Amino acid sequence: MEDKKFKPYVPADKVMPEFTIVSIVLGSLLAILFGAANAYLGLRVGMTVSASIPAAVISMGLYRIILKRESILENNMVQTIGSAGESVAAGAIFTIPALFMWAKDGLTNYPSVIEIAVIAMCGGTLGVLLMVPLRNALIVQEHGTLAYPEGRACAEVLIAGEEGGSKASTVFAGLGIAALYKFIADGLKVFPSEVDWSISAYKGAGFGADVLPALAGVGYICGARVSSYLFAGGTLAWFVIMPLIALFGSDLTIYPAEVSVAQLWADGGTWALWSKFVRYIGAGAVAAGGIISLIKSLPLIVRTFRDAIGGYGKGKSGSTVLRTEQDIPMQVLLLGVLAIAILMWLLPLIPVNFISALIIVVFGFFFATVSSRMVGMIGSSNNPVSGMTIATLLIATIILKATGNTGAAGMVGAITIGSVICIIAAIAGDVSQDLKTGFLVGATPKKQQIGEIIGVIVSAFAIGGIMYLLNSAWGFGSKELAAPQATLMKLVVEGVMGGNLPWALVFTGVFIAIVIEILGIPVLPVAIGLYLPIHLSTPIMIGGLVRLLLEKRKAASEHERESMIQSGILYSSGLIAGEGIIGILLAVCAVIPMKNYGNFGKFIDVSARGFSLGNLGGIAFFGLLILTMLGFTLWNKNLKDKK
Repeated sequence: MEDKKFKPYVPADKVMPEFTIVSIVLGSLLAILFGAANAYLGLRVGMTVSASIPAAVISMGLYRIILKRESILENNMVQTIGSAGESVAAGAIFTIPALFMWAKDGLTNYPSVIEIAVIAMCGGTLGVLLMVPLRNALIVQEHGTLAYPEGRACAEVLIAGEEGGSKASTVFAGLGIAALYKFIADGLKVFPSEVDWSISAYKGAGFGADVLPALAGVGYICGARVSSYLFAGGTLAWFVIMPLIALFGSDLTIYPAEVSVAQLWADGGTWALWSKFVRYIGAGAVAAGGIISLIKSLPLIVRTFRDAIGGYGKGKSGSTVLRTEQDIPMQVLLLGVLAIAILMWLLPLIPVNFISALIIVVFGFFFATVSSRMVGMIGSSNNPVSGMTIATLLIATIILKATGNTGAAGMVGAITIGSVICIIAAIAGDVSQDLKTGFLVGATPKKQQIGEIIGVIVSAFAIGGIMYLLNSAWGFGSKELAAPQATLMKLVVEGVMGGNLPWALVFTGVFIAIVIEILGIPVLPVAIGLYLPIHLSTPIMIGGLVRLLLEKRKAASEHERESMIQSGILYSSGLIAGEGIIGILLAVCAVIPMKNYGNFGKFIDVSARGFSLGNLGGIAFFGLLILTMLGFTLWNKNLKDKK
């Protein structure tokens, strides 16, 4: 078999620095950095991206240039720990902001920083422990079948150590350009970061774009195909559904609008129609898409579970175990899972009962299996974590309601269950990619698994403070931080628990998803595009088109084309990180009090003093940003000169 013949970059009998103090400290710092950046990105646009590749590149650059160290296994450990921050952030910001929104409405108390940290730590640690038994079945036995694209890309970056400096400079260039751009747009507010138009001749339709670096970066990393699915969903909503609502419902009062459509249009335009109608249709489509994806994955889930239980630990007893085959022992895994389940049940910080703790463990392993296999096929950035979470919330809320856990307490319990499951799924996918990287470079799996747990713990304690900072600055559900995924989760729980969802709109979305599935088109990306404003999918589509241009362009060699595409991925990762960092800093500015201005954020706002370049300025700056992306890929002479 192929896995028997495979030889890693570092042989199993070779020992070199790997799990060191330097790798732990640097990895922990990157975990906080990418956790903060992805938290901001996810709360703004409802999507996160894998941090493994930029973490590997930054690690390589720092190790070679500053620290003068050259251990590939140490570098791998840094990216292993660092990438955990992104996954913890994704799981937390998709769900926990719902608790903040309920607290704002007076339904519950605000979750404490410690409560958020404990929820994130339990979910993240469970995600690691539940994925470990799957390593042999998915990473080793299916080495030639499952691609694990980010894991392979990280391995290529690490193995190409002699190019580490130039690769790192590309990430840092994107980070710096995005940071400057973000500060000009949302700090100084020289131009609006969101351009928007209504189309008077086509009542109900509208168009616009959030002209921000991270969105272009997301589009490039996801590629033209996924970006086009998102844009198709947005087009369906803003150019088909909303005009139909304006045309046929203008004189009607349609629940949940509470006022006539004509009055809604007069008061709020396209955004009012999107908020009162399309958002519920999109929620139904996303929920149906998630459930469809799970049903289609059931045979794979059963096979993976069977292979994992049958293959775990075979030939791995005694002192003859190869370094590259060592995992955390099964008895430790079982005790760890049991201890966390009891902890969640008994700790008052986590509002779940025994039944809820049992649901978490059962669904946790189920979705860890789904996530681990899904990222092997489509990559971490396309992992349908939100679909898994919605399915969990629907089932958990129904069970809690049936067992008498209703009202605000039941809703908080459902969101808590969803939070832990969401983090489990996100971390399981990240661990799978990292273990694939380790398999290729010759790392020690057991040390990587311990490193993942360290990354989870560090990120868990950071994410609570980050969420409180962002909520204090702008508030979840606001225009600046729409928290679209958490808002969707909130709607699902409220609707099931209170029985007051506008089911006609939700089922419209469900059947749109079914039609999309019948046509053979991936449901989730189209459904997410339907749910999110078209202002987000437009710049993502532009980034995807840049990627398509490079993939279709004639190149001197396949190596040149791959180098250009990889350079764009690194630059785009820098764009995402740069915008996220400045977003966090602007949040700090927004909570610093300042006499006569309210806060420091308003003090640096030049638009408040009458200066703004307007929509045309936003388009022009975004065009310049796209030119920089082309400059680091299509027009990069250094890439063309390499052989």
